[in-house]
Amino acid sequence: MPEPEWLTDDEQRAWRGLLQMTARLGNRLNRDLQQTSSLSMADYDVLVQLSETPGGRLRVFEVAEYLQWEQSRLSHHLARMQRRGLVVREECTTDRRGAYAVLTDAGREAIEKAAPAHAATVRRTVFAGLSPDQVAALEAITTEVLSRLDPPF
Repeated sequence: MPEPEWLTDDEQRAWRGLLQMTARLGNRLNRDLQQTSSLSMADYDVLVQLSETPGGRLRVFEVAEYLQWEQSRLSHHLARMQRRGLVVREECTTDRRGAYAVLTDAGREAIEKAAPAHAATVRRTVFAGLSPDQVAALEAITTEVLSRLDPPF
């Protein structure tokens, strides 16, 4: 069996830093969203997807694919969001097994109210202090890594 190719010290520091940064950033974004809007990061992610589509509706499987969630996780989350009046589920007339997730007026209002504070948090925690070259490098790195992962759809 071939010897494992271990990470270099520089790679190890970068990798662990990336893991710590994404965990802490996710926690901060979730906490700030809940404090300012009563939405979770998961709620926000679903609402963003729906709010950016014509008619505020997507097939449930499309939302799951984009967010990289299991169908069951999304179904349970949509049910909780539906109880809060943020979305409704509509059956698909062309596919009896399928359904649409549809943004309600309350859901659109929630995302529109949450977005400015969320953008400010992202700017403050991620982009403040980064030069345009560093932002470009971050985009290049994320694009390169994502290109080697399974496509989201």
